Amino acid sequence: MVNIRKQLANNIRSMRGEQTQSAYAGKIGIDQGSLNRIEQGQQNVTIDTLQKICERLKCTPSDLLE
Repeated sequence: MVNIRKQLANNIRSMRGEQTQSAYAGKIGIDQGSLNRIEQGQQNVTIDTLQKICERLKCTPSDLLE
């Protein structure tokens, strides 16, 4: 079975591209440490944060969970 948290983490990291964690975190309104933990699969993501991530990446939640 796929670990959803790890899949989400990998896809966010990949889709963020070369933008720094600090810059991207600022754009979605969270601190860099939280984004780091999300991208490491160590922190759960709220629905509100997931929505902000998707808005900035111009994707859907299902895109991040593929």
